[in-house]
Amino acid sequence: MQFIRMTWPQQQALSRDIPVILPIAAVEQHGEHMPCGTDTILTMEIVARMEKILGNRALIGPTLWLGNSDHHLDFGATISAAPRTYLDCLHSLVENMLSAGFRRILLLNGHGGNDVPGKQAVFELRQKYRDRSDLLLLLSTYWTLGFEPWLKDPSIQQREMGHACEWETSMMLAIDPSLVGDYKATKTVEFGNSFHPASRGWITKDRSPVGHIGSPQFASAAKGEILLSGFSEAAVGLVERMIQWDGKSWEG
Repeated sequence: MQFIRMTWPQQQALSRDIPVILPIAAVEQHGEHMPCGTDTILTMEIVARMEKILGNRALIGPTLWLGNSDHHLDFGATISAAPRTYLDCLHSLVENMLSAGFRRILLLNGHGGNDVPGKQAVFELRQKYRDRSDLLLLLSTYWTLGFEPWLKDPSIQQREMGHACEWETSMMLAIDPSLVGDYKATKTVEFGNSFHPASRGWITKDRSPVGHIGSPQFASAAKGEILLSGFSEAAVGLVERMIQWDGKSWEG
């Protein structure tokens, strides 16, 4: 069910234990061959596929296109909320659902830069409502839920999500190839191993002079369909766990 297609009486009639999915994405540069709305377009496609499977067993909010993308600002084609501003935005987003009485809330992320503030938001809100044992507050990025696309198609080169990479370019080719430029002329920009396992502060130009990271030249629409289907099904699996949660325990 889509939040924006419902009236307030229809929403009031819902069980407060229904999972609420709040998709969060971004508008930012995606290299020389991909549109700046890539993350939002992909996230919207993922949740549309989820809705087809879940039906009326979950309430899906509108995709938040504004993300934490300051690290891409040097290229332009980026609209970003600064990290602390974005953290406050996520707080408000989740608190709106809590004030409406919903208890099981998932921030479903479609942009890497949202991961840290998203985790911080759900952590801080749990501390704020520490006297309640009935809350399930989650953040998950859709490509981190265990789906390994190369097992479905061994020709898939990458083993992790990059940026305007083989994975994202493939998914965009599956959705709307008219939005994808000359990806075949691109060259691999390696992920690198910069001081791992430490976490290093970076901006995108530290890692890529052209704006993409990974290997977009290996993309295809067929790979994109595998990726979209697999990521959507994995996200549905997480929502199924939310539905089955007993409403009080740590386990899920």
